[in-house]
Amino acid sequence: MTAQPITCKAAVCWGAKQDFVVEDVIVGPPAEGEVRIKILATGVCHTDEYTRSAFLQTIYHFMGTSTFSEYTVLPEISVAKINKSAPLDKVCLLGCGITTGYGAALNTMQVEPNSTVAVFGIGAVGLAVIMGCKAAGARRIIAVDINPKKFAIAKEFGATECVNPKDHTASIQQVLTDLTVEDGFGGLDYTFECIGLAETMRAALECCHKGWGQSCIIGVAASGVEIATRPFQLVTGRRWAGSAFGGYKSRDGVPALVEQYLKKEVKVDEFVTHHFPLAEINEAFHAMHSGDCIRAIVHLDQ
Repeated sequence: MTAQPITCKAAVCWGAKQDFVVEDVIVGPPAEGEVRIKILATGVCHTDEYTRSAFLQTIYHFMGTSTFSEYTVLPEISVAKINKSAPLDKVCLLGCGITTGYGAALNTMQVEPNSTVAVFGIGAVGLAVIMGCKAAGARRIIAVDINPKKFAIAKEFGATECVNPKDHTASIQQVLTDLTVEDGFGGLDYTFECIGLAETMRAALECCHKGWGQSCIIGVAASGVEIATRPFQLVTGRRWAGSAFGGYKSRDGVPALVEQYLKKEVKVDEFVTHHFPLAEINEAFHAMHSGDCIRAIVHLDQ
């Protein structure tokens, strides 16, 4: 039997910075090399907001997945088969932020035991970085954020201490360098920028230890923004790196992370703070900006 188009509900954004409108859409049958998927639950990410705020030409799939729809068509390489016993309203987060942060620590930067780490921004991605650094055996994990309400949860995920830049008159790079003075020298072995601001990307690099400190950029900056630092920061041995999806190959990496979750080796439930039906997707985005939301789940089966 030939596959037919499906009419279903989807959240559509028709213009930059506009609210989503839930309406009927027609999802065509898959072509060769594609699959049509029924979506039951999906997370909401700051990258979604970044794309919604864009000002260029109209597009229809910004990550090639379109999960704010009851059905969607994907390239088969974008689909991973996971353990059937895994709750989809939890492990859907392993398709985005948790994997991005956790893998940045373990795969991209390969954090070493007994190392010192600073994580800038402790939203979902930052918390996942902290979780990865703890799993790697880091000795000090310093969480950096201007929202002190996040500090308790950061410590639950493995942060050893928390710093609010607003509590200091010195630059945050100087504060962190001073905090980590050992044998006369200060600086972190690893830093992770999970915010998406050029100034914090620079700060994260400049508080790395001379000679070997490494800084990883994970946060997505606004379109057209450039980063800068003095060349001396790099020629003295610091390294700047980037990470996408935590360095995982999703076909193998996501099922493996699901198994780790089922064995309680990786936190997932603890990231979920809010739930919304598709009809309330705009409220999910408002929650994301509230400062009280780690991750919101949008349920398309409600």
